Amino acid sequence: MEIFREFTFEAAHRLPEVPDGHKCARLHGHSYRVTVHVEGPVDRRAGWIMDFGDVKAAFKPLEEQLDHRYLNEVEGLENPTSENLAMWIWDRLVLRLPELSAVTVQETCTSGCTYRGR
Repeated sequence: MEIFREFTFEAAHRLPEVPDGHKCARLHGHSYRVTVHVEGPVDRRAGWIMDFGDVKAAFKPLEEQLDHRYLNEVEGLENPTSENLAMWIWDRLVLRLPELSAVTVQETCTSGCTYRGR
């Protein structure tokens, strides 16, 4: 069974590795949506995989590093594509949530990526 919890944050970035003239090379911002998926057996007594509050608490320190920030200045996010952001979140979140099964990052309503670990 798998559960998920969604989070949102606002941030600016630019993509330094895109071809000359690409619009994403310019500074711009997004209302990011991150979905954190956790997988495991349902505890028969509790009736859940884990408390959604535990997922929220695990993500909170990352949200503080990302919300209303210039992502290019965050260590490890010098090229903050959705893909790199999803991997960055995974690498830090899996330490707090070993049951982590996927991280989805959406930078617009219609565009995003899902990372399921290495």
